[in-house]
Amino acid sequence: MRKDKEQQKKVSCEQLKLFTRKGEPADGEAGGTSDATETGAELSSRLNQQRTLTEHILERIVDYGNLDKAYRQVKSNDGSSGVDGMEIEELRQWLGGHIKELQESILQEQYQVSAVRKVEIPKQTGGTRMLGIPTVKDRLIQQAIHQELNRYYEPYFSDHSYGFRPGRNAGQAILQASAYIAEGREWVVDIDLEKFFDKINHDRLMQRLSKGIGDKRLLRLINAYLKTGMMTDGLIEQRTAGTPQGSPLSPLLSNIVLDELDRELEKRGLHFCRYADDCNIFVRSKKAGERVLASLTDFIEKKLKLKVNRAKSGVRHCSEVKFLGYTVMPEGKIRVADKSIVRLNDKIKELTIRSRGVTLAQIVKELNAVIMGWTNYFHLANSWLSTFRELDGWLRRKLRCYRLKQCGRKHTIFKFLRSFDIPINTSWNVVMYSGGWWNMSQKKAVGEAMNLQWFARLGLQSLHVRMTG
Repeated sequence: MRKDKEQQKKVSCEQLKLFTRKGEPADGEAGGTSDATETGAELSSRLNQQRTLTEHILERIVDYGNLDKAYRQVKSNDGSSGVDGMEIEELRQWLGGHIKELQESILQEQYQVSAVRKVEIPKQTGGTRMLGIPTVKDRLIQQAIHQELNRYYEPYFSDHSYGFRPGRNAGQAILQASAYIAEGREWVVDIDLEKFFDKINHDRLMQRLSKGIGDKRLLRLINAYLKTGMMTDGLIEQRTAGTPQGSPLSPLLSNIVLDELDRELEKRGLHFCRYADDCNIFVRSKKAGERVLASLTDFIEKKLKLKVNRAKSGVRHCSEVKFLGYTVMPEGKIRVADKSIVRLNDKIKELTIRSRGVTLAQIVKELNAVIMGWTNYFHLANSWLSTFRELDGWLRRKLRCYRLKQCGRKHTIFKFLRSFDIPINTSWNVVMYSGGWWNMSQKKAVGEAMNLQWFARLGLQSLHVRMTG
């Protein structure tokens, strides 16, 4: 029995090697792709071959090894429970007694997909974003599907696509955008797809999947997940379009949908970067960009059945475009976008509000987590870095203000300043004539007391130091 399984696995691997491009890994890891765009005949031939290789893919999806890998991924992603209330910690125990039953129900097409729990979260740009939280069992199955299908689709996605892909990230997209702009393509066709995840056309997606997936059972299961209702306050709302963010399968399905757009852009010889539904195209003149925007809007809306947000889309000079939180300047210089800095300021204000009533050490700990995460993401910035020296100064003043308010009464503030050997008269002048915490925090004596060394002893990270290395 074991030998048969090993032989079947070996045959499957050999088939997959035949299918993948020369020089590319078969397991979905990042690898180089051919510069040449696939012709229609090559694409048709590849999809026919893929359909043959995936005629019994559902057996591989529910294989113990694949489900175990899926469980570990779901657990690492964490997340809250779905409509059934089952937490991730409970899933392994449940699987211990029901895994065979789960496998059989999927293979016999008797598995019942659960509704997803609807959650709306505020968007950074205003409004709300709808998330759909599947049950942990459905997350497990969707992750298992993703892992197997990704082996076939990932090697053929465009080199210009960076979102939701192994070995690829937003930083690579920014560096590629910088290279295009450094070559003189300073005009950006900025295409915004209106509520992309909510508007994906189910019929077109299923038709596209059916061209490359031979297992009809899997197609019906994916279709069931697409059409699963969303539950709010005990009521289920049926879906006729879209794939909810929060589903492990949504990233792959979104890339399959937008792969058509990538192929069209490559066919036209355009220079572009796409991260999920965020797509920027780089051209040498505004006039050329306007032509590209008009023709692509027509392609996206008529062929892909998606909606372009005309209010947010446009042709803009690179210095006016925010892409993945950055702005790429002429000659390819990279800076943090203004809106990203505004959001950082808002977060710092939220953490340092004087009415929080927590220790200064706790605030510094929370600030450090924000600063390290933020600078790790924005480490590519190489321009306008003096902004972060100013931000550091403003942040230290916010913390001085917080510490002074913790003292409360004037006499306590006086004693606090004296503990730093600030002269008696100077300390009393600060206390008696400052006119409020914020004004007090900028006094020279306060700065001398709570100086850079004092903040260093607290362990406060510096935005400027981290951004400049």
